[in-house]
Amino acid sequence: MKTNIKMFFAAALAAVTVGCTDLDVPVESQYTAYPGTEEALEAQMSGIFFQLRGTFGRRYMEAMALSSDEYTSVSYGGNWYDNGAYAHPSLHNFGYEDASIDWMGDLASGIVKANEIIDSDADETKYKAPARAMRAFFTFLMMDCWGDVPINDSKLASQIDIEKRQPRADVARWLESELKEIIPLLTTETTGDNYGKPNKYMAQALLAKLYINWAVYTATSVESYEANAANEKLADCISVCDEIIKSGKFALGPDAYRFKFASDNTERVEAGTVKDFIYAMPYHTTEQTGMQYGRSHSYKDIKNLNPSYYGEALTNSGGGYVTMTPEFVKLFNLKGDERNKLIVGLSESLDDYRYATGGDENNAYILDPETLLPTNQVAKDKEGNDLKLTRNITLVEQDFTINVGDNLTGWRQGCRNTKWHVTRNDYANGRNQSNDIPLLRYADVLLTKAEALTRQGSSAEAMNLVNQVRAYAGAEQLTGNPTLNDIYEERGREFFDENWRRNDMIRFGHFEDEFFPHYKNFPTANFDKTRRVFPVSKKMLDLNPKWEQNPGY
Repeated sequence: MKTNIKMFFAAALAAVTVGCTDLDVPVESQYTAYPGTEEALEAQMSGIFFQLRGTFGRRYMEAMALSSDEYTSVSYGGNWYDNGAYAHPSLHNFGYEDASIDWMGDLASGIVKANEIIDSDADETKYKAPARAMRAFFTFLMMDCWGDVPINDSKLASQIDIEKRQPRADVARWLESELKEIIPLLTTETTGDNYGKPNKYMAQALLAKLYINWAVYTATSVESYEANAANEKLADCISVCDEIIKSGKFALGPDAYRFKFASDNTERVEAGTVKDFIYAMPYHTTEQTGMQYGRSHSYKDIKNLNPSYYGEALTNSGGGYVTMTPEFVKLFNLKGDERNKLIVGLSESLDDYRYATGGDENNAYILDPETLLPTNQVAKDKEGNDLKLTRNITLVEQDFTINVGDNLTGWRQGCRNTKWHVTRNDYANGRNQSNDIPLLRYADVLLTKAEALTRQGSSAEAMNLVNQVRAYAGAEQLTGNPTLNDIYEERGREFFDENWRRNDMIRFGHFEDEFFPHYKNFPTANFDKTRRVFPVSKKMLDLNPKWEQNPGY
């Protein structure tokens, strides 16, 4: 390390250290051996592993989902506008004080916690390697979202000034080296006590993510990347995907797609009926809180539906400020696809679930809470009428608040989804759900390999990989080798609401597309390519005075 702890490091340290006021602390005053018992060390590691539980449960989702074409925010007569925290991402008009992007410090704190273990005399394989994997994961997210970031590796202290943000390409190269070095040191156990913690395959899947986005991360600038840019790491991406596939540890089934994201998915992983999760964040309604997707995604007046379209009456209200864009709903158009059944208000036909083109309004059918499949019963709004959601979204006025009106007409704007199925018992506890969030999945490895093969040239193997994913969901098969657009659309269907769509849109060259309300005739929509990364938050700039704001902000 350097002689003194620099501003970025100190800013994060201040967030996790109580009573520290002098941020320019000589490193000699820090512990080089973690004090206390083995139990204390395990507690410290848990703090690293689950550092982002609250962030992933809400704010990270808002930043990823609302800046993509999956979702838009809406306000109800100004309610839920919240100073633009949700509207700004929807319009790519990010503000550096927006609550939805104010979590860079959470990543920084995680890196500090990891470095405390890495720089101690803790066991190399049991503690240091997992801590390094988490540090790499936090750094990857920071690089993906903000571009240039510090490399907080004490081994490089003689080469790098951690006061400064390093070029994104250098960060990518460091991540590659770091991940390749620690992969042999990490456990191959993915469940039991190691569930939700880094393992060999988590590091490999993260490396595959790095490789498939290599041209994005090593471009000369954020705005200079083009979707047809050459990627020198495609063969490496395919190789690391093959290692995961050949491990035999993972599978798409046997549980149906909808059950992977249900409130009992922890138990299903433990029982071995969900084998798709390579790395996940565990949640529980009372013991591991913070997962609140249902609060923002559900119909605004969900409390007054009896039963709700989840199949049970809920005792808490919904925020309802996150709703699906009409453009994204059109992706759910494959005959027989189980994933279609998770979109509330998609189809007029319970038998087919194809995208209904005949009308804009469709019924919100009630799910059977056991099978999680739609029944033929329609939810009733508070006036006793069939609840019909509109795929298209009509605004009261076309302004920066994205206001749909605070009434029955406004509340039913846009399709909703039940991917993260809400249960009455969970939702009663401060709207905290027990649905674990998968961060890296086996299905992603299959489609990433298919994409890398397709970027190398047309491939029958890529078709087979895509069709494995489609067959599992019951969707009609490709009959020819996939195009990149086929894979882009399949990724949209398979990973919707899993926080990868923004990443995919940038790589495939669609982040500047038009999708509600990110239209060129919308007065505050922004199409500048610098929006591919977020502005550095005011808080982080204040704590790190040598940093400069990202270009374009």
